[in-house]
Amino acid sequence: MKFDIKEEFYIDDQPIRLISGAVHYYRLAPSEWQMTLQNLVALGANCVETYVPWNLHEPKKGAFCFTGIADITSFLTMAQDLGLYIILRPSPYICAEWDFGGLPAWLLADDSMRIRSQHAGYLKAIEAYYAVLLPKLVPYQLTKGGKLLMVQVENEYGSFGTDQQYLSWLAGVLATYFDVPLFTSDGGVEKLLEGGTSSDNQILATVNFGSDASGQFAALRAYQHRRGIDRPLMCMEFWDGWFSNWGKPIIRRDATETAAEVRKTLKQGSINLYMFRGGTNFGFYNGCSDAGDINDPQITSYDYDALLTEWGTPTEKYDAIQKVIQEEVSSADTKAPILPNIVAFDTQPVHDAVSLFSVIDEMCVPVRNDYSLPMEKLGQQFGYLLYRTVLKKTASHSTLKIVEGGDRIQWYLDHERVATQYQEQIGESVSLHLSKPYSQLDLLVENMGRNNYGPKLIAPTQRKGIRGGVLDDNQYLSDWQHYSLELSPEQLQKIDFGKETLSGTPCFYRIWIHLDKPENTFLDCRTLGKGVVFVNGHHIGRYWQGPVRHLYAPAYFWQQGDNEVIVFETEGIQVTELTFSQTPIIE
Repeated sequence: MKFDIKEEFYIDDQPIRLISGAVHYYRLAPSEWQMTLQNLVALGANCVETYVPWNLHEPKKGAFCFTGIADITSFLTMAQDLGLYIILRPSPYICAEWDFGGLPAWLLADDSMRIRSQHAGYLKAIEAYYAVLLPKLVPYQLTKGGKLLMVQVENEYGSFGTDQQYLSWLAGVLATYFDVPLFTSDGGVEKLLEGGTSSDNQILATVNFGSDASGQFAALRAYQHRRGIDRPLMCMEFWDGWFSNWGKPIIRRDATETAAEVRKTLKQGSINLYMFRGGTNFGFYNGCSDAGDINDPQITSYDYDALLTEWGTPTEKYDAIQKVIQEEVSSADTKAPILPNIVAFDTQPVHDAVSLFSVIDEMCVPVRNDYSLPMEKLGQQFGYLLYRTVLKKTASHSTLKIVEGGDRIQWYLDHERVATQYQEQIGESVSLHLSKPYSQLDLLVENMGRNNYGPKLIAPTQRKGIRGGVLDDNQYLSDWQHYSLELSPEQLQKIDFGKETLSGTPCFYRIWIHLDKPENTFLDCRTLGKGVVFVNGHHIGRYWQGPVRHLYAPAYFWQQGDNEVIVFETEGIQVTELTFSQTPIIE
């Protein structure tokens, strides 16, 4: 088979309109890939699109992961076995409301690092990553008997830079592996298209939008005319919903209005529905939005108000868009979708509890340094970092403040919490009453997520922890111990639940749940404060304030028989039981 891009898309010399849906394999339990892709086929789609996050597949420099939710080849095999064509976006930067836009945070250990540029260290890291990743993807090309049609060079680069040499270099590296067409995607504005597209006219330019198809495609057509080319029109990201942030209302988009805009797009070109199913930001992978002077972390749920819910149920939007596809594409083969099954487990009591301060020395070996170090200098990418030092009493009170820290910091003096600072509060003075000759100061810092889009991609705040130091009046405190808490399965196994629980401190809670068979469920987080949850060692996400007060726990993470659930609650709230729900909990 062959895929050609002329004035239209052609497969084996037959014109084809691509109807694609975005499915991020890493935001779904692998056991749910099949049902999701089958529902994409049932919609009437003929293609699936996915980003490929670098920081998932190379979480530590030179250490690669392609298992579990990172098993991209199994996902692609499943897609092509169902007859779906594939669009891949393995560009180093993906945005996607994903931590650091998919870039690995270990890049930031280099003080000179400049991402999305010709920085030698950045390009060398890309080459090393691609040398491992891309050979796994090459066999899926249409030219090799697979279903892969196109590969993205960079993502919305026109909204960041204008470096054509960088884009050409990236395209050149990809072309050494792939012989299917390459493409870029940008906003439908002249400046963005000129900045983000390649000087090579063989690389297809596409646009991203959620409405005004005529205006967006007119900008793309004008771009083509300036270059003297005639290419098919494609919306590489049709935003059928939107993401959500902590403490803010869920953003919804009317199904009828969305379907009407999809119809306008299909009348003029091809479409990729972003998202078809959003899924969940498992682990610490949520991104962060630029909110002016502060940052606005995104929530664990990536429901996106998409055609399928976070947990896979077809929505009114699914039905409305399926109807449009039936009416606009006579060759589309639509079917009824498959529905997932969700249950509520019985309420479960907490069996064990222990304070972080009681077990931290067993969980990790501290790094000692005369001044405070950010996470990335310690080889840490995500999670929490505890800074510890000893204060000598020279007066009854000491006034301290943190210089350049982030994102959320809890202060403890001899295991008693004295303050919590978040974003703009960091840098405010904290008064400590020193009643003993020597007191232990602990600062628990949470990385809430790195910016995934915009100018702040290269801001100092992308480096997490305490970057400057801690001032006592006008003196920087020294002699710090750094405890890195990424809460890996290995760290969790080191928790000794036989040790002391200290009231009002961050604590680990363990719950044993016996199941006759694994099922999908929602964990009700309304009685919890702030923290993270693990099911059999799998990090299912953060919980905090609304709008979403559940954590989706797919059957994939459970097992028949006994299951271990660990809750890390940072707010000093005593957890006595866990409750579950058959329905989502959204405020």
